[in-house]
Amino acid sequence: MRYTVVLEQEEDGGYIASVPALPGCVSQGDNRAQALSNIRQAIDLYVEDCRDAGDPVPTEAGKEFVEIDAA
Repeated sequence: MRYTVVLEQEEDGGYIASVPALPGCVSQGDNRAQALSNIRQAIDLYVEDCRDAGDPVPTEAGKEFVEIDAA
Protein backbone atom coordinates (compact mmCIF):
# COMPACT_ATOMS: atom_id res chain seq x y z
CA MET A 1 0.00 0.00 0.00
CA ARG A 2 1.10 3.54 -0.61
CA TYR A 3 0.03 6.59 1.35
CA THR A 4 0.78 10.28 1.05
CA VAL A 5 2.69 11.55 4.08
CA VAL A 6 2.74 15.26 4.89
CA LEU A 7 5.87 16.43 6.71
CA GLU A 8 5.83 19.77 8.49
CA GLN A 9 8.98 21.16 10.06
CA GLU A 10 8.51 22.67 13.49
CA GLU A 11 10.26 25.80 14.73
CA ASP A 12 12.49 23.70 16.99
CA GLY A 13 13.72 21.70 13.98
CA GLY A 14 11.62 18.59 14.60
CA TYR A 15 9.03 17.25 12.17
CA ILE A 16 5.37 16.31 12.37
CA ALA A 17 4.19 13.62 9.94
CA SER A 18 0.56 12.95 9.09
CA VAL A 19 -1.34 10.75 6.64
CA PRO A 20 -4.43 12.51 5.23
CA ALA A 21 -6.04 9.24 4.09
CA LEU A 22 -5.83 7.80 7.62
CA PRO A 23 -7.64 10.15 10.02
CA GLY A 24 -5.71 10.62 13.25
CA CYS A 25 -2.56 8.91 11.94
CA VAL A 26 0.07 11.39 13.11
CA SER A 27 3.60 11.04 14.45
CA GLN A 28 6.70 13.14 14.94
CA GLY A 29 10.46 12.96 15.09
CA ASP A 30 13.52 15.02 15.94
CA ASN A 31 14.56 14.92 12.27
CA ARG A 32 13.06 14.01 8.89
CA ALA A 33 14.33 10.42 8.90
CA GLN A 34 13.03 9.75 12.40
CA ALA A 35 9.62 11.27 11.57
CA LEU A 36 9.33 9.06 8.47
CA SER A 37 10.34 5.97 10.42
CA ASN A 38 7.80 6.78 13.14
CA ILE A 39 4.96 7.43 10.67
CA ARG A 40 5.67 4.12 8.92
CA GLN A 41 5.15 2.38 12.27
CA ALA A 42 1.99 4.40 12.88
CA ILE A 43 0.63 3.42 9.45
CA ASP A 44 1.35 -0.25 10.13
CA LEU A 45 -0.52 -0.06 13.45
CA TYR A 46 -3.43 1.84 11.89
CA VAL A 47 -3.84 -0.76 9.13
CA GLU A 48 -3.48 -3.62 11.62
CA ASP A 49 -6.18 -2.08 13.85
CA CYS A 50 -8.53 -1.72 10.86
CA ARG A 51 -8.03 -5.36 9.92
CA ASP A 52 -8.42 -6.59 13.51
CA ALA A 53 -11.69 -4.67 13.84
CA GLY A 54 -12.96 -5.97 10.50
CA ASP A 55 -13.06 -2.45 9.08
CA PRO A 56 -12.00 -1.62 5.53
CA VAL A 57 -8.45 -0.31 5.15
CA PRO A 58 -8.56 3.20 3.61
CA THR A 59 -6.86 3.67 0.25
CA GLU A 60 -5.84 6.63 -1.86
CA ALA A 61 -7.28 5.44 -5.17
CA GLY A 62 -7.79 8.10 -7.81
CA LYS A 63 -5.09 10.51 -6.64
CA GLU A 64 -2.83 12.13 -9.17
CA PHE A 65 0.30 14.16 -8.61
CA VAL A 66 1.62 16.99 -10.75
CA GLU A 67 5.15 18.35 -10.75
CA ILE A 68 5.94 21.86 -11.87
CA ASP A 69 9.14 23.85 -12.20
CA ALA A 70 8.83 27.01 -10.15
CA ALA A 71 10.90 29.96 -11.24
